Amino acid sequence: MSGTQSETGRQLAPGLLSLGVGLAALAGLWGGPLPDLARVSFVWHMMLHLGVILGAAPLIALGLARLAPLRTAWPVLFAGAASLLELAVVWGWHAPRLHEAAALDPTLFRIQQATFLGAGVLVWLPGLAPGRAAAGAGLLAMLFSLMHMTMLGVLLTLSPRLLYAPEICGTAFGLAPLDTQRLGGAMMAVAGLGPYLVGAAVFTMRLTREGPED
Repeated sequence: MSGTQSETGRQLAPGLLSLGVGLAALAGLWGGPLPDLARVSFVWHMMLHLGVILGAAPLIALGLARLAPLRTAWPVLFAGAASLLELAVVWGWHAPRLHEAAALDPTLFRIQQATFLGAGVLVWLPGLAPGRAAAGAGLLAMLFSLMHMTMLGVLLTLSPRLLYAPEICGTAFGLAPLDTQRLGGAMMAVAGLGPYLVGAAVFTMRLTREGPED
């Protein structure tokens, strides 16, 4: 009995560790100064957004997948729905009116952050499930997320005019509001290259190693 419990503990430990680190990162992001700064500066908003969706969310998803693997007969369909949801969440909250509304309304700001987290977790879960089909679904989700996040970041970076109210876009590091917006866009365009490319590489390796029957 003790041997079985020890083995179970060893199996659960990585998932608990990943989940714990992800939740700790989330607590640091939401419990620190970033939320207040994010509501008056686009650069700090982007730091918070990327920290939640590219930092805390993958760790939490990995922990959940280790503790309770997703079981679905349609991993590609799940991944497609999760990817479209993430697209709607990320692009929707960066539309000028919604972004400004969230910056001015504490309740909307909390909803914004919660949806960033939820969409960020869901887009990773299909690929973290066991099986070759899940790995393929995860690869598609990573590539789609990388594409749309980079595209939005490039649009924000290259915009010739300020898309958000100056008091919302704010300043950072001595930059004017338009340059602050451009820096935030560049951060979004570049940041996704790390987590999403790593995820895509891992899922690709699983596709080449796992047999069709897995």
